[in-house]
Amino acid sequence: MISVCLYFQVHQPMRLNQGYSFFDIGLGHDYRDDTANRDILRKVADKCYLPANRLMLDLINEFKGKFRISYAITGVAMEQFQEFCPEVLESFRALAETGCVEFIGETHYHSLSFLFSKEEFRRQVKMHDKVLKEFFGVKPVTFRNTELIYSNDLALEVEKMGYKTILAEGADHVLGWRSPNFVYQPAGCCKLKALLKNYRLSDDVAFRFSDQGWSEWPVTAERFAKWVHAVAGNGEVVNLFMDYETIGEHQWAETGIFEFFRALPGAILDHPDFTFKTPCEAAAGLDPKAQIDVPHFTSWADLERDVTAWLGNPMQDQAAELAYALEDRVLATGDDDLIATWRELLTSDHFYYMCTKWFSDGDVHKYFNPYETPHQAFITYMNALNDLTLTVDRRLGNK
Repeated sequence: MISVCLYFQVHQPMRLNQGYSFFDIGLGHDYRDDTANRDILRKVADKCYLPANRLMLDLINEFKGKFRISYAITGVAMEQFQEFCPEVLESFRALAETGCVEFIGETHYHSLSFLFSKEEFRRQVKMHDKVLKEFFGVKPVTFRNTELIYSNDLALEVEKMGYKTILAEGADHVLGWRSPNFVYQPAGCCKLKALLKNYRLSDDVAFRFSDQGWSEWPVTAERFAKWVHAVAGNGEVVNLFMDYETIGEHQWAETGIFEFFRALPGAILDHPDFTFKTPCEAAAGLDPKAQIDVPHFTSWADLERDVTAWLGNPMQDQAAELAYALEDRVLATGDDDLIATWRELLTSDHFYYMCTKWFSDGDVHKYFNPYETPHQAFITYMNALNDLTLTVDRRLGNK
């Protein structure tokens, strides 16, 4: 049997108050734009999260457990659901109760912490594990790092933390002639198994579904299922990884995306050799085909599939280095609110907004971006970070 793993990322950052200026530093700490956070979350909940969750629950019930899916819901998203839209959390709980959904571990604040601080990385992963247990009654055994950022060192750390499976991008420069449609073993690991995103099939839905200039448009569930079925004889698992916002937000309801997903399980299961499994189920039932060696960081972002969406230009590098340099001092305050504020500033989206790679990936970077320019994102971020630094130093009695 060939397993189809359908995994969705669910994430919304805490957006910053663009009205917080240089002249507010030291006088107030109103960094969050909670009006934007609430309004955007409500909009996406109405367009995507709530109707998509109803659809997935209907499909699980219709196919009596044969349709299985997985989610990585960031801690910062769950905090906003709890504050602004608790019915979304309830709808995810209803999915959890079916037993057909796997919830995947990651960093609580969707951060780049592994690149800067292994200690903070471990703390955030444990925080996220705790929240998944609290909200859904599950302990994750599969891990995905922020934006599928991955390397050999990350896999080793994740194996030490007790996870059984890790998700990564099936990047061409890593795989070479090999296929993403097999289970692999990360270099240096003994037990951990890696599932790699089939980015061509995933992106056909996530990015190209409504592109009328695409030679394959329009794509029906039956046609897409034939592309998946073509893996038969040349693979053991098809990993379809994408943002959950693909359903109804990135691809609006008018594009037919809901009808596509409603018909997809039946179209896939029409082939007797195909089944839906969660990542942990698929990995548990298959032996690694080969070792995968990834000495440098990969991700699922942009054409390069590396970390240059978040780091690399002077604004991004300065902001990230100063933010992580505050780690020991902010933790020394013992102030939970200050520490939480600092961690919100570590969310990877803030650095993504500062990206200047407009030529090849501009449209992607503009989506959900509240700033007109990368420089504006940098200034807004640094105003908040400088005030937080001043607040921490005052709390510790430093001049």
